[in-house]
Amino acid sequence: MIFQTLLVVITDPIGLIFMFARFGSIGEWSVYRILLIYAIAVTSYGLAESFCRGFDYFPWKMIRSGDFDRLLLRPRSLMAQVAGSYFHLHRLARVASGLVTTIYCLQALKVSLRWLDICMLIMAFMGGFFTYTGVFVITSGIAFFSIKGLDWIYIFTNVSYQVTRCPMDYMPAALKYLFTFFMPMLLISYYPAASICGWTEDSYFKGFLALPGGTFFFLLASFVWRFGVRHYKSTGS
Repeated sequence: MIFQTLLVVITDPIGLIFMFARFGSIGEWSVYRILLIYAIAVTSYGLAESFCRGFDYFPWKMIRSGDFDRLLLRPRSLMAQVAGSYFHLHRLARVASGLVTTIYCLQALKVSLRWLDICMLIMAFMGGFFTYTGVFVITSGIAFFSIKGLDWIYIFTNVSYQVTRCPMDYMPAALKYLFTFFMPMLLISYYPAASICGWTEDSYFKGFLALPGGTFFFLLASFVWRFGVRHYKSTGS
């Protein structure tokens, strides 16, 4: 399974690499720029998927089966119990490949990291972890009412980090606003990368917004979760 996950992650952006190899850069956007943003988003998603996978399975494995009732009887945090209910080691392959790609792209772009840049990068990963975990938590919160998983929510997980393969300057405004102000996916990937590499004339410290943005999104998701728990009605037989 580790090899399978690794293969998926490596081959996923291969079409993008071939396209840039054929046509060259798009304006100021080289393949390394796009891969760097993509790698930061993939690493963040991999962290959330590895350590909070229980929320992703929650609608099917706990709500529909009624197993959530057992968690309510235990004197432990419900969120911690659900998050830790599933752990797949092979999901860490996505994190490892994302980190390797990030380091490779930074070297290819000839970026020398300062301690402040390293702190920003770590905060970007943490902010991304909270953001993607928040998406899983919202899915689980809504499942208390829908009693099933929601396919459209994958727009904000698997599909969202695919959006990073589109150069920011050419991204439709609607997508840019959606993935900056509603789900802060660009906040945890593009802005830290732009600050570290010096692509933008905006303030360098804008790259530090990743962690506050991700944390704020997670807190909103937690509110949806708690609202769902308060209105939970057992579906067990």
